[in-house]
Amino acid sequence: MKERLGVGKSHSKIILMGEHAVVYGYPAIALPLTDINVTCQIKPAYQSVPQAENSLARAIALAKDYLGKTECQLRYELVSQVPEKRGMGSSAAVSLAGIRAVFDYFQEELPDHVLTNLANQAEKIAHSNPSGLDVKTCMSHQAIKFIKNQGFEPLSIDLEAYLVIADTGIHGHTSEAVQKIADLGKKASPYLEQLGDLTLTAEKAIKAKELERLGHSMTKAHKQLAQLGVSCEVADHLVEKALAYGSLGAKMSGGGLGGCVIALIKNKTNAQKLSQYLKKEGACQTWIRNL
Repeated sequence: MKERLGVGKSHSKIILMGEHAVVYGYPAIALPLTDINVTCQIKPAYQSVPQAENSLARAIALAKDYLGKTECQLRYELVSQVPEKRGMGSSAAVSLAGIRAVFDYFQEELPDHVLTNLANQAEKIAHSNPSGLDVKTCMSHQAIKFIKNQGFEPLSIDLEAYLVIADTGIHGHTSEAVQKIADLGKKASPYLEQLGDLTLTAEKAIKAKELERLGHSMTKAHKQLAQLGVSCEVADHLVEKALAYGSLGAKMSGGGLGGCVIALIKNKTNAQKLSQYLKKEGACQTWIRNL
């Protein structure tokens, strides 16, 4: 007899502009990475399963509770292409995949608002006060603009360019970076305001298809983030090398103190060459996204 199986999938995300400033009411732009995926399989467990304390285990428990299936013993298998603690939405992606897998296992409908609510609850394991941006972007196939207390709106991007994402190989430390900026108090305000302005400039550049303007905004944003003390030596090095190679713009992405760097460049051939070059310069892994 064939074993019952539930399958759920999700994808990654990356912040294009606005990290940290978004905490203070300025806009942020996030991109879904639909080809960097997570798959979760749910199967019956024939003995008691120890309860792990992570986003995925929490998501599965929340989904079971919502469906009134708390007594059902389940086990899960996860295959993820999303590295943890790199600002790529790993915890949101695995939570979404886990919830979808549970609902699939029990053959239940899963409305988007229920999925969003459950995933954001699970996200509190990784982020004590999640904005919802990671979950929203990992559910989307379109870029998202987000402003705190105002909400989300889709952003259409159709550029003849590519984004190269380079992993520093260092775990990001979002909570530490957020606290670092909070400790600066009023001293951080000019940098955060500038980051907000640069995000709006980037949005206008995207709509006008002005690649140089978008790239310039990215590079200036990195300088602001570095001055706030949330970049790291490897990220600064990769940004410098990406720009020297001919990128239109480059910056750190996400919480910082590790994580990823992103670089904007024209055409796929150049993106592939830049990807290999950044690996030689210290990136442990790279991805290319068509913009």
